[in-house]
Amino acid sequence: MAEIVLDKLSKVFSGGVVAVDGVSLTIESGEFLVLVGPSGCGKSTLLRMIAGLEEVTSGRVSIGGRDVTDLPPRARDVAMVFQSYALYPHMTVRENLGYGLKVRKTPKGEIAERVTRAAQLLGLDQLLDRKPAALSGGQRQRVAMGRAIVREPRAFLMDEPLSNLDAKLRVSMRAQLAALHARLATTTIYVTHDQIEAMTLGQRVAVLRDGRIQQVDTPQALYAKPANLFVAAFIGSPAMNLVEADLGGGEIRFGGYAIPLPAPGGPSAGRCIVGLRPEAFEDAAFADPSLPSFDAPVEVVEELGADTHVLFSVDAPRVEVSDVRAAAGDDDSLATMQGSLFTARVDPGTSARPGKPLRLAVDPSRFHYFDSETGHRLEPAHAAAALAT
Repeated sequence: MAEIVLDKLSKVFSGGVVAVDGVSLTIESGEFLVLVGPSGCGKSTLLRMIAGLEEVTSGRVSIGGRDVTDLPPRARDVAMVFQSYALYPHMTVRENLGYGLKVRKTPKGEIAERVTRAAQLLGLDQLLDRKPAALSGGQRQRVAMGRAIVREPRAFLMDEPLSNLDAKLRVSMRAQLAALHARLATTTIYVTHDQIEAMTLGQRVAVLRDGRIQQVDTPQALYAKPANLFVAAFIGSPAMNLVEADLGGGEIRFGGYAIPLPAPGGPSAGRCIVGLRPEAFEDAAFADPSLPSFDAPVEVVEELGADTHVLFSVDAPRVEVSDVRAAAGDDDSLATMQGSLFTARVDPGTSARPGKPLRLAVDPSRFHYFDSETGHRLEPAHAAAALAT
């Protein structure tokens, strides 16, 4: 195991394109840290810089207390797992697992012992004599994992290793990865664009945008207290509902709705952006009767078994800020939908039907507030002063 320290790490490509911009981050020994963000945010470039596959423009990388910034990849004692598996098609599983050790001239007896141990750990013992063409996608990914494990590196670096798998298999492999880390306790940095992967796998998650870290915290803390609009819009599925609102007289007003606020429940007066997670709503028939409620015009009902998503229209313009567009991947059609439709996660026993109004209850204590200019989070204790300036 090894602590990994990134000190003001930057990468500038030809033409002045800044891929990574002054990233400072410490990954504790034995920690599973996930780098997450939309395509092009710099997460894979950052991982390749740690591995030594990408030259550092400025800053330092240390692994286990040793400065490795200028060392070649093989001298850093890390193992990478790629999206493409990168298996040798002419070799058996056994040969693929042991090839890296063979290149390093590890004794044959030790290679056999490590390969057997890794195969048992990953459930590959019955597949050792097969070639990659005879394996399923999940089995190939386990072989790629095993090839990294047999090296017994100081750290694992994983670049979207599950993205080529189908949805059901990704869920299974996520569970296997989490269990594997619990057993090996090897320092792991995992790159993904999938925020569900990030939330389910990471002990901590670093959210990146345009080569900069927006927030680093536990998955639950990111969800409960996003530092800015970008993190709020990116983390969570379904995404947080965001709307510009006016506050005053103990209530919040947006899209024709006026919702009473608890005291103290948020900013006292002014205009800001309010975020509402889908679970802040409930069908009033199943909600606490003390919560404020309103009639919502239902557009779509998505029945998912354990719960139901109700999409209802809000007569308010979508939040026109770059943070939200970036989190949505600059998809204008998606941004328009999110601006005109709110999502509520309600009890599956709901009577909601498209085209008919539904009485929805909402919990104002679960509202999030953001500065309309900066996009920064406003805490209730400081929000009134921020809005007054």
